[in-house]
Amino acid sequence: MTVEEIFRTPIFLAPMAGVTDAAFRIIVRELAEEKNLLMFSEMVSANGIHYKNEKTFEMLKSVEEERPVAIQIFGSDPKICAEAAGVVEKFSSAAVLDFNLGCPAPKITKNGEGSALMKNSKLVGEILSAVKKNISIPLSVKIRLGWDEENLNAVEIAKVAESSGVDFIAVHGRSRQQFYSGAANWEEIAKVKAAVKIPVIANGDVRDFESFDKILQITKADGVMIGRGCQGNPWLIKNLLTYFKTGKKNSPPTLAERVKIMRRHFEKLIEFKGEGVAVREMRKHAAWYSKGLKGGAELRNNFNRAENPEDFFKILAELENFSDQI
Repeated sequence: MTVEEIFRTPIFLAPMAGVTDAAFRIIVRELAEEKNLLMFSEMVSANGIHYKNEKTFEMLKSVEEERPVAIQIFGSDPKICAEAAGVVEKFSSAAVLDFNLGCPAPKITKNGEGSALMKNSKLVGEILSAVKKNISIPLSVKIRLGWDEENLNAVEIAKVAESSGVDFIAVHGRSRQQFYSGAANWEEIAKVKAAVKIPVIANGDVRDFESFDKILQITKADGVMIGRGCQGNPWLIKNLLTYFKTGKKNSPPTLAERVKIMRRHFEKLIEFKGEGVAVREMRKHAAWYSKGLKGGAELRNNFNRAENPEDFFKILAELENFSDQI
């Protein structure tokens, strides 16, 4: 998949740990009905690949119905990151190799990885150059605005990435210090777009048609990446794609449609991860799906008490019966 082909569909599903696994990617793809939509995986440890960790290798897998997929890796050692990137290209069906420079989680940054790397532009250049030399598929990076408000160096890092051979950049409009609080600073993303010649994707606080229009207007970005706005709302990318192509604003999903997708999502989780893991992981997804529904608090409590697939399916069946009556 070339960079030109990638940006023919300029809306992207962001990499989100614990969210954008194969099951969720399939749901988004099926709803969007867009074969060229590029979706990003959860971040995968370069060290885990290096040490041949079984769970890590499981995260590299994708199936035909969800592709094209960008596999995101994280690490801080140029040699290990380059090696891991080569393994990703060889053993997965990745259309793009994405490198994480944005994760704010303390368990990642304490090792000098994720957004902590933005404090060391020299090392960033070494890592990205090494990775680029070891793969033939496009290389992208996802960055934040900087470590904190006093060190907003996204432009510097973007220039380093460009000079290292990176093909495109996604920018989340917050510093690491902010985590996910406050508003995304789209004006700072605009500075990155103006500073480099490679495509730039804007990310942060896009949840509806209005914010989609506004982020493109302010940043002049080549594309938009949707993250937390898709949690419990996998229809968002479909709706934005329709709006981008036709100007039409789709209506929100009905309760019946919402229940249908929740069921499909849960079935896919069971298929890929087994019943035990699926039940644990579906609780958080169910909480997101039920946000804004009448009786949502009670519904979330019911889902959180579900101990097996039968419990989940019973709750969904009751919701279906309720939707038939309204």
